Amino acid sequence: MPAMAPVLRFAPSPTGLIHIGNARTALLNALVARREGGIFVLRFDDTDAERSRTEYAEQTEADLAWLGIRPNLVVRQSERMELYAEASERLKAAGRLYSCYETAEELDRRRRIQLARGQPPIYDRAALSLTDEDRRALEEQGRRPHWRFRLEPRVAGWEDRVRGPSHVDCASLSDPVLVREDGTYLYTLPSVVDDIALGITDVVRGEDHVTNTGVQIQLFEALGARPPAFGHHNLLTTMSGEGLSKRSGALSLRQLAEDGYEPLAVAALAVLVGSSEAVRPVADLDELASLVDLAHISRGPAKFDESELDALNARFVHAMPYETARPRLEDLHIGGGEEFWNAVRANLSRFGDALRWWGIVEGPVSPQIEDPALIAAALRLLPPEPWDATTWKSWTDAVRAETGLKGRALFLPLRLALTGLDHGPELAALLPLIGPERAKARLAGEVA
Repeated sequence: MPAMAPVLRFAPSPTGLIHIGNARTALLNALVARREGGIFVLRFDDTDAERSRTEYAEQTEADLAWLGIRPNLVVRQSERMELYAEASERLKAAGRLYSCYETAEELDRRRRIQLARGQPPIYDRAALSLTDEDRRALEEQGRRPHWRFRLEPRVAGWEDRVRGPSHVDCASLSDPVLVREDGTYLYTLPSVVDDIALGITDVVRGEDHVTNTGVQIQLFEALGARPPAFGHHNLLTTMSGEGLSKRSGALSLRQLAEDGYEPLAVAALAVLVGSSEAVRPVADLDELASLVDLAHISRGPAKFDESELDALNARFVHAMPYETARPRLEDLHIGGGEEFWNAVRANLSRFGDALRWWGIVEGPVSPQIEDPALIAAALRLLPPEPWDATTWKSWTDAVRAETGLKGRALFLPLRLALTGLDHGPELAALLPLIGPERAKARLAGEVA
């Protein structure tokens, strides 16, 4: 019997811009599904009506598309409330979901007393001793119940796809609130109900969800479902160890795209950092998928270093063949064809930097004349057309022979006069693109 195709999901709350840390989770799920011929679901956990925004959901889809990820299915929890209501009624009928009437202030006071006594600050299940008359009296006071899931006092264990054998002692946890006083749902219930309804086989997410997994395993079982496989990857942090936040907008995918990074560079870093695989360029998402091994993800935090992304991005650009670059150059109205691309790509950190070097070729450039005598000789000795890749050497050989200058004393003044800069692509490749007319004008000190 063939193995069942895996179904994985990425389930962001549309309350801000997703960042490179969120991309790590999305990519790990999408690439495992891609490699194993499975299904990738994008599920928006948007039950928080106050904070969820349509524009954030739309931007998330655009960000994933920029990375090359296109989900097989997109669902929104806000459109699935009937499923959660039905599940909560089943749990109530089974005695696993019970009503509680304490206020936030009362619960906080109890926690402080427990801590002062050296006791763990977990819910004491006082609501389970309420009679029907007690509940009526509380509701007549204007109180409305919130609903807690009654955990069984046992260890929930699983074979984590990243961390290996894992467990959570549910006896050490408070019974989690699943339904608020206003009837809205917290994260846990809709997540489990949807994982069941959508046939999710593997849940790959950040290690900050490990404790949630112990609770969710019991909730899957209470709803008569087999829990999926779980994998909890290390979190991506800043170099100083701070966590990333959608609310701050730091390192958002939209900003990285606007800053000109290659999507495949962002994807490769997001997936490979903090694993046994070296961070390196890949040809496409299929190659990146082949490198994903959840068991080889480190247990330590994965630190995002922007300089590492800069270096990786430059390697992608340097290796980019002209046929790949051509339509993008045309979109930027950059001419020069393959000769220009081959001349400048080794000097680019980001693709958009090509615009700067096309400006140096086309002009206008303000020349810097550092050695007038040398430049006058160079102007007089300019070779006739046509110019090609050999022109620079024959020209500079002639100038060297006449002036006796060589090395930096020869080449830097020529570069400053021709480009206005003291660095840049090899002039042997750049000079034919600049052409005789502009070269003559610049050597004569004219802006051209």
